[in-house]
Amino acid sequence: MFSFSEENYLKAIFHLQKKYSGGVSTNALAEQMETKASSVTDMVKKLSDKELVKYKKYQGVKLSEKGKKTAVEVIRKHRLWEVFLVDKLNFSWDEVHDIAEQLEHIKSAKLTNELDNFLGNPKRDPHGDPIPDAQGNFRIANNLLLADLEKGQTGVCVGVKDSSTEFLRYLDKNHIALGKQIHIVYKEEYDKSLLVKIDDKELLISHTVSNNLFVKPIES
Repeated sequence: MFSFSEENYLKAIFHLQKKYSGGVSTNALAEQMETKASSVTDMVKKLSDKELVKYKKYQGVKLSEKGKKTAVEVIRKHRLWEVFLVDKLNFSWDEVHDIAEQLEHIKSAKLTNELDNFLGNPKRDPHGDPIPDAQGNFRIANNLLLADLEKGQTGVCVGVKDSSTEFLRYLDKNHIALGKQIHIVYKEEYDKSLLVKIDDKELLISHTVSNNLFVKPIES
């Protein structure tokens, strides 16, 4: 049994490892956790003593197999609870993250598995992120960013890279949601902004927006 704080650190290291293959620095982890580097060092030592991480000075921290298993279990619970809140309790996708942050620490494996079955074993959460199965396996999807598409191409929105409340509300305001087809009408060479068509309506979006939307290209 691990504390909420320990689980949050393991989850943060799991996500950061995708960026830092050689090991996550204490500074990067401190920024992610919004705390001091000294506090991170203390926590990393605790996690190392519990054999949840491997840490070498100047080489950063990596999850052990035990640490990775724990992190994935927390991520699975978080994403299942987000699905439950959106699909069953009618929360909007910009409201669920903070609530799921609390629910993800419930320790009952039976509850998690029953929740998964109750929801029909969903593969993705409301933001398009993959939900690991009970064995910790993620479904791999080779999706592109909308920014990667060229003029004349069409993609189906399948996820968001930025799941902040501000970004999700921006998408809602402009009727951009998972499952929507987005057609590239024009791509500005200077700043990479896009003129797109969604539901027969044209919209100009910035490179920041297009670089935070995952799409599955539709073959023409």
